[in-house]
Parts: sequence; structure tokens; C-alpha cells
Amino acid sequence: MIPLSSASPPIRLATILILLLALIVTGTAALAETTDTGGTGYDELANLLEDDASRERLVQELRRLASGEDTRPSGTETATPAEEESVSLPQRIADFTQGVAEGTVSELTAATHALRELDMTGNGALASLAAASLDLAVVIVVTIILFLILRRLAAPLFRRASEWAAQPGSAPQLIRRTIAVVAGAIVDVLVVLLAWVGGYLCTLFLVGDTGEMETRHSLFLNAFLLIEVFKAAIRMLFSSRYESLRLLPMAGEEAAYWNAWLARLAGFIGYGLLVAVPLVDLYVGTPIGRAVALLIMLVAFTYALVIILQNRSRVRQRLEDTANASTFAFTRFLTSLLARFWHLIAIAYFAALAVVTVTRPEDALPFMAQATGQTVLAVLAGAFFAVVLSQIISRQVHIPEETRQRFPLLEARLNAYIPAALKIMRLVILLLVLAVIADAWNLFDLGTWMVSEAGARFIGTAVSVLLIVFLATLFWVAVASWIEHRLNPETGGGEPGPREKTLLTIFRNAIAVTLIIMTSMIVLAELGINIGPLIAGAGVVGLAIGFGAQKLVQDIITGVFIQLENAINAGDVVTAGGITVVAEKLTIRSLGIRDLSGTYHIVPFSSVDSVSNYMRDFAYHVGEYGVAYREDTDEVIVRLREAFDELKAHEEHAPMIIDDLEVHGVTALADSSVNVRIRIKTLPGAQWAIGREYNRLVKRHFDAAGIEIPFPHMTLYFGEGKEGAAPPAHISMVHRKARAEDTGDDSPQRLDRDRARANPKYKGDFDDEGD
Repeated sequence: MIPLSSASPPIRLATILILLLALIVTGTAALAETTDTGGTGYDELANLLEDDASRERLVQELRRLASGEDTRPSGTETATPAEEESVSLPQRIADFTQGVAEGTVSELTAATHALRELDMTGNGALASLAAASLDLAVVIVVTIILFLILRRLAAPLFRRASEWAAQPGSAPQLIRRTIAVVAGAIVDVLVVLLAWVGGYLCTLFLVGDTGEMETRHSLFLNAFLLIEVFKAAIRMLFSSRYESLRLLPMAGEEAAYWNAWLARLAGFIGYGLLVAVPLVDLYVGTPIGRAVALLIMLVAFTYALVIILQNRSRVRQRLEDTANASTFAFTRFLTSLLARFWHLIAIAYFAALAVVTVTRPEDALPFMAQATGQTVLAVLAGAFFAVVLSQIISRQVHIPEETRQRFPLLEARLNAYIPAALKIMRLVILLLVLAVIADAWNLFDLGTWMVSEAGARFIGTAVSVLLIVFLATLFWVAVASWIEHRLNPETGGGEPGPREKTLLTIFRNAIAVTLIIMTSMIVLAELGINIGPLIAGAGVVGLAIGFGAQKLVQDIITGVFIQLENAINAGDVVTAGGITVVAEKLTIRSLGIRDLSGTYHIVPFSSVDSVSNYMRDFAYHVGEYGVAYREDTDEVIVRLREAFDELKAHEEHAPMIIDDLEVHGVTALADSSVNVRIRIKTLPGAQWAIGREYNRLVKRHFDAAGIEIPFPHMTLYFGEGKEGAAPPAHISMVHRKARAEDTGDDSPQRLDRDRARANPKYKGDFDDEGD
């Protein structure tokens, strides 16, 4: 036996209420018995209260209950919350179905018993119900007629709102349509309210006694207000007459079909449970009223089931077409999922409505109305925000032209991050909608969970994670934009130097890696994961990598020192790894270079023993020109200076030359030439262009002055005799046996030989018999 003092406050309160209820029931039964026994029960009760000892015992019993002492008989125990939670899910389902079956049988049994005892005479309950329905019919007719008249008067307002929403304007189409739909819904609700007020006035001044209202009249008018407002919400979704006031995209005939079907079903269930059932309870009896409610729900469920199964394939095809036309994967997935299971969701809804009517007959309709309204509002709000976010995602973010010039990649970066953030927000909205729907149907207590320790911790963690990711993204956008601003040559600072470009690029990569690691660690810590072992494991892994990947460590260390010493910058012409190339990209580990033929090479820094940079401060074109031994070297130097003067006078090349010509003089008496060396000081990187142009000018000036530039010759030497005379050269001639005219040889070579033979200049070089 569990003592009451150790039980929870709700259990103690329930025990007190049970005892008080038992006392009230007992007293009521005693009072009922005194009606037949002549009032002896009143005397006994008075004697009990007059007796000091009895009164004292009653007071002590109540105080013991209030103090938490156990007053239950031995053997009666209450299940603790832990014991209730330990019940398995199949057991709970079995208990639920058992309760539904037993409740249905008990309701039918009570209804059958009440029908047997029902007075069918003229003075019975049915006659009273028929008499009460006459003036109620007057109120119903007046209210409905007034509602239809007001709807007809409001039709121009609906038409103008629909036309305004369809017209193009400065505001986005979605905003205009939303405003028009909300305005139309407000007008529709105002029409219902005016008709409801008119029905109340009719009841108070035209039906019955002036200023008085019967219960049956109030039942209908309240039901009219609730049901017609619900129908107004249906018309907002499936407006059959005004296309621009229809939230769901569908044809007019289809909208009219679903509007009529849902309106009929809502009217049948609403007026049946809110008007017919209470009237039966009031004038006939509660058991029969509950039977009527059960009958109404069974008819409604059967009707809804037939309609759903008839339109299953058509609605599925419609939803699949909508999903295929969607450009967003998220919307396409949800719509496809809804197309596959929509009929099951609808059947489950009406089945739940019927089951609740059986299990909770006293508050079935209020519960279903509240759950349905909350579900519809959650879905509409979620759909609205999802559509708005989808519209925002589909549009590109545009920044001013001045900002785009200063930060060239900012717009592209924003168009990459903002849609991703909006997709996350759309997922959060979906989860919130599901949570609100689960709370509406008592599947999940959202309010209790939010104020609980687990809920507060989860919400705090989610907000912290989102805030951390947002701040990290914002920091990265700011840093990357600042680096791009510094690297942009169109900004006020001008184009940065090569060293600044290299360091800023490496700094950006280092910031990205550091930010990703730090953000990941902080997020994991916020999620409750102990990052201490992760850091220790990372240290062990780093140590293992240090031993096993020494080449990688050498690459990184060498790269760091190369950057610190400003040995290589992007765009420099260098000799690294035995290759003279242009450095295109530098990382912390390797060097990306491209040679003259366009081949791209990646050279690890560990393979770079030395670096030769041709782009530091200044450069020289060193030219060494060889002339023949017969030439005057002084004249050669004069011609070299003339070529330099012409080069310096050129507008294109003059800015690249930063000093006068340096003539080093004769540097070598080579085998076949006398070499004269000069040097021209240029801007870094311009030495090759200056050298090519200067070589062209030297060749032209040497040719004009008749200065010979030696080049290789082939001399045929036949030897000489002791007398110093050259011996004769023995030439063997090849004789042909036939000429062209005899052999028919008319080739170009043969014709050339014939023309040479006919030339007197070459007479004697050919004999008469051959060539």
C-alpha cells in the first residue's frame, strides 16, 4: 500500500475529490431516501452535525486528508507514474480498443433501454421536442435568409477584391493575393456575425417573450456562428466563384466540388452535434442523445469514406503534377509524400472524429473543433511562410553597383548562403507545424514540453547552434569580403602587390580552415558531446601524422618559411624544382606553376631546394654579341649605343628601362667571333621583352653598317701538294644515254637543265651526249 503522503499532489487531490464526491453522492442518496421515509434522513443528518463527537471526527478526517495522510483501506493501491510509463504500447492500444468497444456497447445498451421506456403519448418527450422545434424553425429561417441576403450584398466586395488581386502592380503577386484573401475572409466573417446578431435580435424581440431567449435558440445561434465561420475558412481555401480569392491552385469546378462537399459535411456534423443532440438530451434523454450523436458520426464517416475513395486517384494525380512542376526539392518531396498518403490522413481524421464521439461524448465536438482549427491554422500559417520563403529563395539577391565593384564576390556569396539559411528556416517551420498538429490531437503536449527541463534544454541548444552557425557565417562573409576588397584593383587602394596577394590568399584559406574547425567543436560542445577526447584524439592523430608523414611536415614548414621570407609570390617568374615558370598559386604545402607551353605543375615545397626569383625590385637584360674578327670593336659599340637610343625612344618600351646602357666591352675572343657584352636595367619582369626588342634593333643596325655577325661556314678543302699548289678536283659527270625528247622526260628538272644548256653563259658545262 502506498501512503498518501508519499504520493504526488495530483494523486492526493484526486483522492480528496473522490471522498468528497462519495460524501455528496451518499448524502444525495440519503436525501432521496428521505422522500419516501418521511424525512428521517434529514433528522439523522442534523443529529450527526449536532453531535460534538461526530462533528469532531469529521473535522479530523478532513484535516488528515489535507495533511496528506493515507485514509484508504489496505489493499487499494494507485499506479505510480513510473508504473504507468512502464506499460507497453501494445497494452495501451489494447486498453484503448477495449474502452472503445465497451463504450460503444454501453451507449447502445443505454439507448435501447431509454427507447423502451420512452413515452410515445401526446404528452411525452417527443411531443415536447416537436413543440419546441416550431419557434426554433422560425429563428433558423430568419437567420439563414438574413445570411443569404448579406452574402448577396457583399458579392461586389468579393468581386472587387478578386479583380484587384489579379491586376499586376508594384507589390509582388503573392502579397497582393494574400491581402485580398485576408480581406475577403474578414468580409465573410463579418457577414456571418451580422447574420448571427440578426438571429439574436429576432429571438429576443420576435419569438417568445420579449427580452428572453430559450436554450434551444441559443444552441442554434452559437452553432450557426461556429459552423459558418468554419465554412468561411473553407471558402477561403476553395473559393468557387472568385479565382483570385482561392488559396489552393485548382480549377473553378474542382474548387466548387470540394467546397460543396466539405460545407455539407461540416453542416451535417456541426448542426447535428451542436443542435440536434443537445435538444434530444434536453427533451428526450441523454442516452438517446448519445445514440443520435453516434449515428450522426457513423453516417458522416461513411459519407466521407465514400467521397475520399472516389477521389483518391484524381487527387493523387493532381498532387503529383503539382510536385513535378515545383522547382524546389523540399516542396516536391512534401507534395509527393502527401499525394501518396492523403487519403489515409483524411480517413484517419474522420475515424478519429467518430472514435472521440464514442470515447468522449461529453466534449467530442469541442475537442475535434479545437484540434481541427489548430491543425488548419498551423498548416495555413506553415504553408504561407513556406511559400514566402520559396519566393525569396527563387529570387536572387542584388546589391548596389558600387558595392558590387568594391566586393565582386559578395553578391554570389550571399546568393549561396541566404537560400541555404532560408531552407533551414523552412525545415524548422515544418517541424513546428508538425509539433502544433501533434499538440492539437493530444499526441504531444507542446506547452508542457516547452516549459520542461528537456524542452528548454533542446530549444536552448537549437537556438545556440543556429546562432553560432549564423555568427560564424557572418564572420566568414565579412573576412572574405574584406580580403576581396583588398585584392580588388578597382578600389581606392589600387591593385595590391604580389606579396600582399599571396599572403591574403593564404590568410583566407587559413581563416576558413580555422573557422570550420572551431565552429564544429563549439557546435559539438553545445550538443552535449564531450570534445575533450576529440581534441586528445586529434593530438594523437597529429603526432602519428608527424611521424608517418614527414614529407608533409617538411612541405608545410618549408612553405611557411618561404612565405615569411617573401621568396615567391603569385605571378612571379621563378626557377623552382629545376623549372623556370610562372608561379600561379601558393598554398601552405605546395607551389602551383605553369611553364611556357601552358603545362601546369604542382611542386611540393619539400622538393624546392632553391628559389630563383626574376621579379624582385629590378632586372637586367644581359646581351653578348659576337662580330667578325675583321670588324672594329669601337664601331660595334657605337652601333650598340645607337640601337639602345632607338629602343629608349620607343614609347612602349621606354617606361620599362630604368637606367642607361652599360657596355662591359670585349668579354671574349672566341674561336670565330669577338664578343661584346652589354647590360640594360629594366623593371622586374620586363627584361625578356626589352631583350627581344633590343636584339631586333641590333641586327638592323649591324646590317646597315655592314658589320658581319659570324655564323657557321662549311669549307671544302682538297689538300695541297708540297709545292703549295692545290691539286685538281676530280669531278665525275653522270652521262645520260637519252635526252628528254628521246625519252619523253618532260619533268621540271629536265626542262631546267635544257634551258641551262641553251644559255651561252654555261656553254661548255654540258657535252653533247649527256648532262
